[in-house]
Amino acid sequence: MDAITPYKEILQMYWEKVTGFVNARCDGLEPWQLIGLTFSSTLASVWLHGFLCQPESLTSRTKKQFFKLLRKMPFVGAIIQKKIDEALNDVTSSLSFLKDEREYIKALPEQGMSQPEVLQKMKEYSSKGDVRWQDGKVSGTVYSGEEKLTHLLVKVYEEFAWSNPLHPDIFPGLRKMEAEVVRIACTLFHGGPKSCGAMTSGGTESILMACKAYRDLAYERGIKQPEMLVPVSAHAAFDKAAHYFGMKLIQIPLTKAMEVDVQAMRRAISRNTAMLVCSAPQFPHGIMDPIEEVAELAVRYKIPFHVDACLGGFLIAFMDKAGFPLKRPFDFRVEGVTSISADTHKYGYAPKGSSVVLYSDKEYRKYQFFVAPDWQGGIYASPSVAGSRPGGIIAACWATLLHIGESGYVEATKRIIKTARFLESELRKIDSIFIFGKPEVSVLSIGSDTFDIYRLSNFLSAKGWNLNVLQFPPSIHLCITQLHTKPGVAEQFLQDVRDSIQDIMKDLNAKTTGMGAIYGMAQSVPDRSLVAEISQAYLDGLYSTDVLSTEKHMNGSPSHH
Repeated sequence: MDAITPYKEILQMYWEKVTGFVNARCDGLEPWQLIGLTFSSTLASVWLHGFLCQPESLTSRTKKQFFKLLRKMPFVGAIIQKKIDEALNDVTSSLSFLKDEREYIKALPEQGMSQPEVLQKMKEYSSKGDVRWQDGKVSGTVYSGEEKLTHLLVKVYEEFAWSNPLHPDIFPGLRKMEAEVVRIACTLFHGGPKSCGAMTSGGTESILMACKAYRDLAYERGIKQPEMLVPVSAHAAFDKAAHYFGMKLIQIPLTKAMEVDVQAMRRAISRNTAMLVCSAPQFPHGIMDPIEEVAELAVRYKIPFHVDACLGGFLIAFMDKAGFPLKRPFDFRVEGVTSISADTHKYGYAPKGSSVVLYSDKEYRKYQFFVAPDWQGGIYASPSVAGSRPGGIIAACWATLLHIGESGYVEATKRIIKTARFLESELRKIDSIFIFGKPEVSVLSIGSDTFDIYRLSNFLSAKGWNLNVLQFPPSIHLCITQLHTKPGVAEQFLQDVRDSIQDIMKDLNAKTTGMGAIYGMAQSVPDRSLVAEISQAYLDGLYSTDVLSTEKHMNGSPSHH
């Protein structure tokens, strides 16, 4: 007891000093002034808290504000605007899909066209474009394209063309189909008896739904500013979810192997963390994140953990049986994994517009649902973003899963992984390029320390290939699908890469043109709002019904763009 006494005395002495100081300051102040000071300082504290604690970081907001002011300065602003206008001009003139359009339909025809006329018009539209995906020269995009499957899907869609899962009482068969698709997916990813899920319109919506569920769960747990910890390589749909749902997105760096840095993720966990995220595999470089290690964090800190398998879900589920076992488990067998998103419309070969989001327990899924109990039109309840949904797509997805069956998926996986491994080993033999990380699935990301990798993209475009252009770091990738497993396609790709590199090496200092130049420029611009502005011009272009003037064509980028 005696040992504690001196501390008590010291504390008391300090307390007296502090209270004496405060009282002296308040001496002579009237009660209304004290109340006013208290009130205004409380308001100031609330404002400061609101200013500092926003979904977007203070650094990011300060940076934006700085660039905004910079653009308002008379001389500097004019230079920046001139550069933007040039870039906008470059973008619109390099949009191949806007070229050679003679006319647009801008109003309803007075008299409806006959069916043969409409079909003829349709043929004219379906044959547009230079890139023929049927030849297997496109990265990802079309994952099957098999003719027999197309015929089946069209028949199934016809049967369910007018159906809508919003009305299960009118379309009970469709309800059963959706429930079966979700259950098949749960079984594939080793979900237990409590596992469940929902169908969505695609990977983005699946990711949005998981984020929305975990945000609402976080609110219930008393977290006022929910944060998600997301690898830098995770899909942009997580940024979209953060933006839509007012969550804070904290980006976690990668290791040299392009996997998420687990230690960095552990350090970023705080009392506001609403969810952890990993990809299986991630889109840019096709690398599997260390799911088991992150799952340990999820269990230790009791945080929901989402595995985004949108891209490769329907490959990784069959790789064991295809004879290409993955190094590490990734699904509900890993304790701590609480949800998975997987696209049935990618390697599930279902038509576009179908994906699944799965949960280890119904406890999580209930936070995904939206219910408006007091609406005059009746109680409104919907499982995902959309209200009405196209029943034909659900039925066609169900038909695809049943038609292909386990053996069909295992065979397709075998062919795709075999092709990917062959391409990887051959590409690694080429001196001036390298492959990022150790891809285990179907995406190969190519970089170069010798030349501007976007030049390779341009050369391959000229040869009819359409690859994905990536940034930070600059790279291009090929996502291998069934079309690339056709005889001769992989060999043709390798030959075209070798020939292109040979041409590039002849003149290492040549200027990069077209979209490659735009990407190169975009990465070097510190003001990201300018890049957003240029991207908005691209989106505007998608809805354009104005015929481009020939002048613009003349100034456009090379013909292969």
